[in-house]
Amino acid sequence: MSMQHLRSDSAPERPGTGRDSARKSSFKEQMLQAREDAILQAVNRLLAEKGFDLMTVDEVAAEVGIAKASLYKHFPSKEDLAAAAMVRVLGQAQTFLDSLPAGDPPLAHLKAVVRWMMGLQLAGQMPSLPSQNSSLRARLMANTEYLDLLMLVSERIGAWIEAAQRDGSLNPALPPILVLYTVYSRACDPVLEFMKAGGQYSDQDIVEWVTTTCFDGLCGH
Repeated sequence: MSMQHLRSDSAPERPGTGRDSARKSSFKEQMLQAREDAILQAVNRLLAEKGFDLMTVDEVAAEVGIAKASLYKHFPSKEDLAAAAMVRVLGQAQTFLDSLPAGDPPLAHLKAVVRWMMGLQLAGQMPSLPSQNSSLRARLMANTEYLDLLMLVSERIGAWIEAAQRDGSLNPALPPILVLYTVYSRACDPVLEFMKAGGQYSDQDIVEWVTTTCFDGLCGH
């Protein structure tokens, strides 16, 4: 019998060491991640429902069922909460873009992106952030993960815009950046809320109609 075998068999692990400690650490990390996910889900819903200015940290903590002090262990400020919510949405966007069929035309990709964003908004999962909030903007601009994801998503969508302009399916006279902002603006389009509030139309109908007006306009052909 080798010395290595003797060492491994004759020295039982003490409680709180080795694999037992690793399992406890992994469980704790999983619990912390689950709590963080719950916090961000609550933040997304409240940001979509109320917007950044009206949402409070107390509301987030109450919805998750934790003390405000516990919430601050994950996110030190309201701005950090909003930034994390945007990182989460951009990560979801990246995953969605990756799922689109590579062989589809660029215009089909752009329409799919618009439908996906509007679907999130109608489901109350798209954060609504003010464009003129200096503290929030500063926090977002200091968040490397947010900036990296925003650049990746924008470059991907921008490449489809330019390809669609080259093949004639989008107006080549329009600046690509204008088209990009038009696509992004569908994520906060007030038409969706107005149409949904009436209760007469399904989310699917609303998404298709707004997608049509976005890409085909209002004029008859």
